[in-house]
Amino acid sequence: MDLKEIQALIKFVSTSGVDEVEISQKDFKIAIKKNQNVGSAQIVHTAIAQPAAMPMVAAPVAASPAPVATIPSAPAEAKTDNLITIKSPMVGTFYRTPNPDSPSFVNVGDDVKPGKVVCIIEAMKLFNEIESEISGKIVKVLVDNATPVEYDQPLFLVEPA
Repeated sequence: MDLKEIQALIKFVSTSGVDEVEISQKDFKIAIKKNQNVGSAQIVHTAIAQPAAMPMVAAPVAASPAPVATIPSAPAEAKTDNLITIKSPMVGTFYRTPNPDSPSFVNVGDDVKPGKVVCIIEAMKLFNEIESEISGKIVKVLVDNATPVEYDQPLFLVEPA
């Protein structure tokens, strides 16, 4: 596996819904994991194990720090202690709108009450409306539209009313 293939693999992991990829060949192993820190850029780690019998051509790949760059987390926002998180109740694809031509269910600054639909999560061709269980004001939307989400992944930050 050459440097361009490794960089393409890292790019794939960072842009897709995949959280972890591991590839093993007879004399080469790579594992790429994505850390899901809320409010910070995605962090990509790579681990490359090479036995002594590995050809010298692949040695610069292991020594190259470029694809292993760690992005520092963003500075913490003020007053995040009192915020409540609305989390995904399932694995699926997150949608902020009921269809592409409609406005978002909620935006930053909108008030929500229990029972108000905040988003849709598509799972296995079923569109599930996710309702707020709390009252408050949307402070931050943590997920981009039409992106995959995991179970219990934070979707919104809400300042309780």
